[in-house]
Amino acid sequence: MRGPSAYETIGLDYAGRRVPDPRIARRIHAALGDAVTVLNVGAGAGSYEPKDRAVVAIEPSGVMLAQRSRSAAPAIQGVAEALPLPDGAFDAVLAILTVHHWADLDAGLRELQRVARRRVVFGFDPTRQLDLWFTAEYVPASAAFEEGRAPGVGHVADMLGGARVEAVPVPHDCSDGFLGAYWRRPEAYLDPDVRASISSLAQLDQADVRPGVERLAADLESGAWHERHGALLDLDELDLGYRLFVSG
Repeated sequence: MRGPSAYETIGLDYAGRRVPDPRIARRIHAALGDAVTVLNVGAGAGSYEPKDRAVVAIEPSGVMLAQRSRSAAPAIQGVAEALPLPDGAFDAVLAILTVHHWADLDAGLRELQRVARRRVVFGFDPTRQLDLWFTAEYVPASAAFEEGRAPGVGHVADMLGGARVEAVPVPHDCSDGFLGAYWRRPEAYLDPDVRASISSLAQLDQADVRPGVERLAADLESGAWHERHGALLDLDELDLGYRLFVSG
């Protein structure tokens, strides 16, 4: 699973910047089916945890655990690769934008299968990184970083026992500030606090990020960005490769 040490730094404002988007939440919660008990692995501050089911969270980072609200589900500090739970302990298990952080992906996915009959994983297709204009034109190092660490869609689906894979388009006003969330709000990428809550941008050498951000600022001021990408402003949502895996 992702190293706790990384999130002691980059996860400081996840609760404020990574607010669950209700449209994505509906997709995730529907995928849980009739599950009554749910384990949220790599739970962070508690994004997308359903309120109408019995939830337990697993998270390695103390910084992330400290951001969980008092009303959030009970949480255990632990890692995906060695869940401290018996076989079949839950009806369903969630893993939301986390598997690309795991130290041993296959071990973690086997653990998901071990502890729950239904598995719901929200992730992304690493081969689609350059579909986002920001990574393609301004910070290609981010695309290379994610392509190097994130698992392929087919591999995740296979390891989950032949999961169904669903496209999850990103709404134009997405409240969950992951990398692709601001595709129609280019000014947001100029905000260092926004970038600090996007793991790939926060973990890169800032020498690979800063020049692209400066070019974006110049292109927004000159109108060059709007000349190239103005058509995006007429779209309500965009498929950037985010995927929901459902099995069991």
